[in-house]
Amino acid sequence: MSFDIDVACTLGETAIACRIEPGAGVTVLFGPSGAGKTSMLNMVAGLLRPDRGHIRVGERTLFDAALALDLAPEARRAGYVFQEPRLFPHLRVRANLLYGRRKGGATDVDGVIGLLGIAHLLDRWPRTLSGGEAKRVAIGRALLADPAFLLLDEPLASLDRARREEILGLLERLRDELRLPILLVTHDREEAERLGDRIVAFG
Repeated sequence: MSFDIDVACTLGETAIACRIEPGAGVTVLFGPSGAGKTSMLNMVAGLLRPDRGHIRVGERTLFDAALALDLAPEARRAGYVFQEPRLFPHLRVRANLLYGRRKGGATDVDGVIGLLGIAHLLDRWPRTLSGGEAKRVAIGRALLADPAFLLLDEPLASLDRARREEILGLLERLRDELRLPILLVTHDREEAERLGDRIVAFG
């Protein structure tokens, strides 16, 4: 299963156009801040409507302007990890993880917790987490929604070198073990080259 995207959208003074050819693995949108990479993720997630084109993931069409087809965000089954973790401050880590869990989903809760190495964090409050810990919890919450694909917006932003390496290693494991299509945004060339099966220059 892979992304097949060809869309265009005008936001204010900015014209955004993107073509992603089908291909398995991690697709990286690489380019400077302000080029429209996050807007592109929002189009795939259904949070922003393109002016034209199509968005397909595997055999599913999520958006097709010519067919007037535009699936609602909840019907697209995107696991979206935003640049900021966006954890609920009034819920402990365990409740944050389970918040968006899809009923009837096949994702193994204990398996995800083990994969991310966060079992020791389950009873903690979000405010007590380091940046790397919060990012791992945010990724776990996205995975437990039983997504059809993952959208990662600058997943290493605001992390120190040690935490960056930790999350990089985790993302490599997700790529290699879960086999989910992943669309990742970054302005860091080293990150793009290390994680990406294909790199789409943006801006």
